[in-house]
Amino acid sequence: MLLLTPPEVRTLDLFTTLPARFRQRQRTVWSDANMGGREVDSFLEGPVFDDAGNLYVTDIPFGRVFRIDPQGEWELVAQWDGEPNGMKFLNATELLVTDYRNGLMVVDSRSGAVRPYLGRRNTESFKGLNDLCFDSQGNLYFTDQGQTGLQDPTGRVYRLSPAGRLDLLLNNVPSPNGIVLSLDERFLFVAATRGNCVWRMPLLADGGVSKAGQFFTSYGPSGPDGLAMDSAGQLLVANPGLAYVWVLNHRAEPVQVLRAETGTSLTNLAFGGTDRRTLYCTESTSGSVLRATMAAPGAQVHRPGTAA
Repeated sequence: MLLLTPPEVRTLDLFTTLPARFRQRQRTVWSDANMGGREVDSFLEGPVFDDAGNLYVTDIPFGRVFRIDPQGEWELVAQWDGEPNGMKFLNATELLVTDYRNGLMVVDSRSGAVRPYLGRRNTESFKGLNDLCFDSQGNLYFTDQGQTGLQDPTGRVYRLSPAGRLDLLLNNVPSPNGIVLSLDERFLFVAATRGNCVWRMPLLADGGVSKAGQFFTSYGPSGPDGLAMDSAGQLLVANPGLAYVWVLNHRAEPVQVLRAETGTSLTNLAFGGTDRRTLYCTESTSGSVLRATMAAPGAQVHRPGTAA
């Protein structure tokens, strides 16, 4: 029997923490449904970098987007009546945001203005959008999680083309969450949080999908959340229930585990820094951003266009 080499275990360092001026602990509609009614002062998600090296994160229960400069200083960019989660840059200055309440929204990173992008599919409301990614052709892939789980495995994954065509790729996922493409864009990876696993789905040349399978299986009270890909083709998986980041090779074998000493819930991750070798992770229980220097830089994060 082949015995796997134990993965290298490392600790994430603290980069910065949400300042006290942005914290006011209270119950919210979101925390009643998702945190057992506990009071919260934030729940960070959706990390993404701009061209100047600033990190943007969302705060789901309070409908906020923050900008964090390279020195770790925080600034409120926008706030609205929503529950923003994943983000990617639509162009050099506008963020496309998956909003659980409102669908896809656009936030101007300069002015803080917020506008709708896609609120419904054929007049049907989404269950509750979670995360997103673009391919090199400008196609947008996003997850529609809602309150799905093993009791209701009807979470969805969509693809929105640059021409506006919306395709339903999956409709049977127990809590679809993070989403990322392989380097060659032949496979789509989706975190199935309540299934405690990551799915892998081939994307066919004709635009169809086939033979979705379970790529990686985790354990613990809360399964995989945010996903990222590095330039070596390794899949990085934020696992909130373990406060881990799994670094997986092409066979889904863990080759490295990053652990949080600050907080207990790593929700999402993104590569940054001048050489894109620094991994930044949102930690929701403490309202912090953690980081670690990685051997391989992050894969390119695509944008569909450039702002006028």
